[in-house]
Amino acid sequence: MIGRLHGVLLEKDPPHLLIDVQGVGYELDAPMSTVIDLPTTGAEVTLHTHLVVREDAQSLFGFLSLTERNLFRSLIRISGVGPKMALALLSGMSAEDLIRCVENQDAALLTRLPGIGKKTAERLVIELRDRVSTLPARATSIGQGSRPKDGDARADAVSGLVALGYKPAEASRLLRDLPSDGLASDELIRQALQKSVR
Repeated sequence: MIGRLHGVLLEKDPPHLLIDVQGVGYELDAPMSTVIDLPTTGAEVTLHTHLVVREDAQSLFGFLSLTERNLFRSLIRISGVGPKMALALLSGMSAEDLIRCVENQDAALLTRLPGIGKKTAERLVIELRDRVSTLPARATSIGQGSRPKDGDARADAVSGLVALGYKPAEASRLLRDLPSDGLASDELIRQALQKSVR
């Protein structure tokens, strides 16, 4: 199991990351909460990781905090919740908000996230209730997202939202009223996800 990576952040294309660890490039997916807090490309980063091995693929997921990783692990143990849905949950709200939602038994708030129906939300609240109290506190962020260089931040944001489970039309709608001047794609995605759960 790969539990931690420390290296240079080469690419940041939400939710996908590429990290160079002593000449080996690791591709991984990360929730938007992690992507937003990452420094600009070229900087050193340390991520807690979780490796999912299946017959047809191996997928690596990265998190800035142990809380996020442990919450991800708790989510994928729930029947019907795979890594993609767990990533979407952690991208749609912070780990703290998700924990608070479970503690307050607020399944209705979870249904506002893509791919989460009423029954799944209720099952999440019930099955996570006993696990969230044991999670460690979230680590502080270690940097800011990079600023767009070529004006394609909005297109990258649409692609990122689609990768998180939104339909293209829905992703475009969420981004429609957001200002894009000087905002990186990860910041646009963060604002769109916040807008979707209001």
